[in-house]
Amino acid sequence: MSDFVPFPKIPRLKRGCVITEKIDGTNAQVVVGEDGSVRAGSRNRWISPEDDNFGFARWVAERADGLRELGPGQHFGEWWGLGIQRGYGLHERRFSLFNAGRWSTGRPECCGVVPVLYAGDFSTDVVDAVLENLKREGSRAAPGFDKPEGIIVYMTAARHTYKVLAENDNEPKGKADVA
Repeated sequence: MSDFVPFPKIPRLKRGCVITEKIDGTNAQVVVGEDGSVRAGSRNRWISPEDDNFGFARWVAERADGLRELGPGQHFGEWWGLGIQRGYGLHERRFSLFNAGRWSTGRPECCGVVPVLYAGDFSTDVVDAVLENLKREGSRAAPGFDKPEGIIVYMTAARHTYKVLAENDNEPKGKADVA
């Protein structure tokens, strides 16, 4: 007989959630080693200035000293702006960290953070209202840009993330987006 496997705890649905703007760029990560080393990655591979992803590895190499302030670990975010996906009408590229709760303050000067649109109890009505407001008012990450991609809903009790696209959210993955 095998070892006993308990049924996992089920998180409550009507608990906290954080809704942020989904920025249309390319997934990126900065990894700071315990030894202070700094490395760049995309969603699915390590990158370098010689084998880059829209210049992110070069950007990381040039800002390694400041990025060490993030501390040891993996730090995920979106590399976005000029020439990447929607571009957002920007003349530069930006790195926005995903963990808005952790990085709302005290982050390196070279890093932004995804805009928090709502923090409170979850309901589908709240999700719909936040998305409609974003579509009506435009991007908070790049004010004046009127075609935001959508929202990310982080369920705090479940520690899980979901996306809702502003357009074609009901289409299968690949038809609606590439993220």
